[in-house]
Amino acid sequence: MNAERQSWKEVRDRIRDQILDRTYAPGDKLPRDADIAEQFGCARTTVQRAMQDLSDTGLIERKRKGGTHVRTDPVSRATLDIPITRLEVEKSGATYGYQLIDRRKLPMPRDIAAKLEQVEPIPMLRVQALHLADHNPHIFEDRWVSLETAPEILDVDLTRYSANEWLVRNKPYTRFDLRIYAISADEKIAKMLATEPGSALLVIDRTTWIGTATITSVRSFTVPGYQLLASN
Repeated sequence: MNAERQSWKEVRDRIRDQILDRTYAPGDKLPRDADIAEQFGCARTTVQRAMQDLSDTGLIERKRKGGTHVRTDPVSRATLDIPITRLEVEKSGATYGYQLIDRRKLPMPRDIAAKLEQVEPIPMLRVQALHLADHNPHIFEDRWVSLETAPEILDVDLTRYSANEWLVRNKPYTRFDLRIYAISADEKIAKMLATEPGSALLVIDRTTWIGTATITSVRSFTVPGYQLLASN
């Protein structure tokens, strides 16, 4: 595999597969990061990032001077790889499209402030956008972005590059809240998603932080029949 193309997530998954298939059993010591990097043909920093994620999810334990071991009592922790909608659509075999509906700096409403654990409302960037699959509505997202945590987004051309993709690639999070629920489409959402009012829609409501600072809060309304796949 080309070292320049191999991501830390791919390296993480390969190491995790070796643990799950008992190449490395509970309690076993893993090779040094440098040896894994040579084995996989990637940078050592890529291995270190992969190992950190495996440690964060409770599968391995790393100790200074003690090396890295597979945990004998793995800890199950919630993790979330936020999907890039463009890649999600393209992976399904459909042609991706994107429309910026609205972009403006606004004081956040009090319900958003409460969700983001803000005592007082502060100005944020509100971005509303429609993701398309084969020219048909796929996901409508209503997003609030912190201008304290992500001020660079003001310089991003959001008519061409979605806030979803930019944030995933540029603003890693340390904490998240995720809510998934169903609603009946009102007239506005039904029109946006080209469906009938009252249609059952899946809503994905997600907020991310870095430390105690909010990065973004987004409510994604999906078309009828949308399927969410989670795996580990």
